[in-house]
Amino acid sequence: MEKRIINPWKWQDDRHYVQAVEVTQVQGTLYCAGQAAVLPDGTSSTADMKTQLLIAIENLERVITQAGYETKNIVRLTVYTTSHEEFLAVFDTFGEWIAKNDIKQAGTFVEVKELYETLKVELEATVVR
Repeated sequence: MEKRIINPWKWQDDRHYVQAVEVTQVQGTLYCAGQAAVLPDGTSSTADMKTQLLIAIENLERVITQAGYETKNIVRLTVYTTSHEEFLAVFDTFGEWIAKNDIKQAGTFVEVKELYETLKVELEATVVR
């Protein structure tokens, strides 16, 4: 698999995404359902945004790893949140995860009216191999 990042500007770098990712010679593509702060027993977390973000990240990583893919090969990531204000307050946590895993993804951030039950953030990814 080969990836090429397309960034006509620099301003997106501080926002932890790229404008486009071209992928060639792909051996597989994994489309992940939205991963949120759902606990192992299937209950939705009632925790704050940061805690829910960390649980959602952990759940996404688990799905990716179990499928035999690597987190660094996320090429598309959509973040749904019930509050941009709350999410931006923990944006550094999100950025640290992106940097730690050397993820270069086309990203979209969307505020929605609500997510399932008490959930505050959901991560939907496409991963390649």
